[in-house]
Amino acid sequence: MFSSGDLVVCEYRGLNRNGVYITERDGMAVVKLDSGYNIGVPPAFCRFVSRPDSIPGKQHEVIHDDNLPDLAIVSTGGTIASRIDYRTGSVTSQFNASDILTAIPELKHIANYRTVPVATILSENMTPAIWQELARAVYREIQRGAAGVIVTHGTDTMGYSAAALSFMVDTSVPVIFVGSQRSADRPSSDNAMNAVCAAAAATSDLGEVAVVMHATTSDDYCSIHRGTRVRKMHTSRRDAFRSLDMAPIGEVSYPSRKVTLTSDAVRRGTRTPALHDTLDPHCALLQFYPGMPADLLDAYEGYHGIIIAGTGLGHTSTTLIPELKNLHDSGTLIVMTSQCMHGRVCDRVYDTGRDLLNAGVIEGGNLLPEVALVKMMWVLGNEKDRTKAAEFLQSDLKGECMRRSAHGL
Repeated sequence: MFSSGDLVVCEYRGLNRNGVYITERDGMAVVKLDSGYNIGVPPAFCRFVSRPDSIPGKQHEVIHDDNLPDLAIVSTGGTIASRIDYRTGSVTSQFNASDILTAIPELKHIANYRTVPVATILSENMTPAIWQELARAVYREIQRGAAGVIVTHGTDTMGYSAAALSFMVDTSVPVIFVGSQRSADRPSSDNAMNAVCAAAAATSDLGEVAVVMHATTSDDYCSIHRGTRVRKMHTSRRDAFRSLDMAPIGEVSYPSRKVTLTSDAVRRGTRTPALHDTLDPHCALLQFYPGMPADLLDAYEGYHGIIIAGTGLGHTSTTLIPELKNLHDSGTLIVMTSQCMHGRVCDRVYDTGRDLLNAGVIEGGNLLPEVALVKMMWVLGNEKDRTKAAEFLQSDLKGECMRRSAHGL
C-alpha cells in the first residue's frame, strides 16, 4: 500500500499528524513524524499524500565554488552525514561530499569539501594503529593544500584521539575534531550545529588541533577546546565537553558562525607542517583505588611505560611502592597523574609522595591521565633514551602540561 519514504497523514482519535512512512511492523505502520519521533498506527489510519522525487539521502551534484576555501573531512565513523534509512527507520552514516551537503545544506556556504574515510568504527574500538592512519591522512590533506581539516569522530574517545593528533602532527592549519552526542533522527540532535561550527573553525585563523562541540544545552555557540586539555564530562548532554585547568581557546557563535579566538590559541601558519607518527603501544593507564593489590602490577611487567591516575596530589598506597620500584628498575617509565579534575601532582608534600619519587616515579604535573598515556606512547616511540624521554614527559610540548593553572579553574 505504501512505500518507504512516502509522505502520509496519520488520522487517529481526531488528531492529524504529518510524517514519512518507514515500514510495516507487527501489523502497524511505522511513521516518522515531522517532530522526529516514530509512531506505530494501524495502516488504515494513514492516508497517502505524495511520493517525493527526492527524499533525504538522495545525492545531488556538488558544485565547486572558487570563492570558498577547500576543507578536508577525514572520517573515522562520526555522524556528520548521518541520515534516516527509510527502510528500517534507523540512522545510517553516509560519507561523501554529496551526502554531507544533503544532510547539512548550510555547510555549502562555508567551504568546498573533499572527503577521506579512514575508518568506520565505534570510538571505543579506536587503537594506536588507527591514530597513526588518521595522522597520516590529516598530514596528507595539509600537504595537499587544505585550508583546514575536520575529523569526524565518536565522542567517547575523542579526547584521546585529539591528543594523539596533537603530538603526531605539527599543523599550520586548523585540525578540528567534531562529533555528535545525539543521533540525527532525534529532534535534539547536535550533529548539524556542531558540524557547521567545526567548518567555521576550520576556516579560521586557528593553527592547532582542537575539539569543537556544543558549549551549552542551547543552540547558541560551540566551544573550541585545545586537543590536549579536553575531556568528555557527561554521558549524553550536548554540552558534555569541557576544557580542564584552562578556558576554551575560542568559540563559534551560531547561527552567525563568527569565530573568536583567545590569545592562548596557536595561530594559522605559526608552525611548519610535519608528521611524527611513531608510537609505542606498550604503555598502560592504571587508576589507583583503595585496597588495590600490589600483585596486580605483575601483569604490567615488561611494559615500556605506565601512567598512574593517583589520588589527590598523586598518591598510591604504600603497599604498591616496592612493586613500582621493581618495575622502574626493570626499565619501565612510570608517570604519576591525578584523578582530580583540576590541579597538579606534587609528590613532595607527604611522605608517600616522597617515597614514590624515591622509587623512580615521575611527576606528571597537570597532565590529564588519558593525555599522559597518549603522550607517553608518542615520546617512547620517538625517544629511546629513558632520561631524555622522562624530560620530554615533563615538558610542555603541545599545551598539555602548563606551568600554571588558570585562576579559578
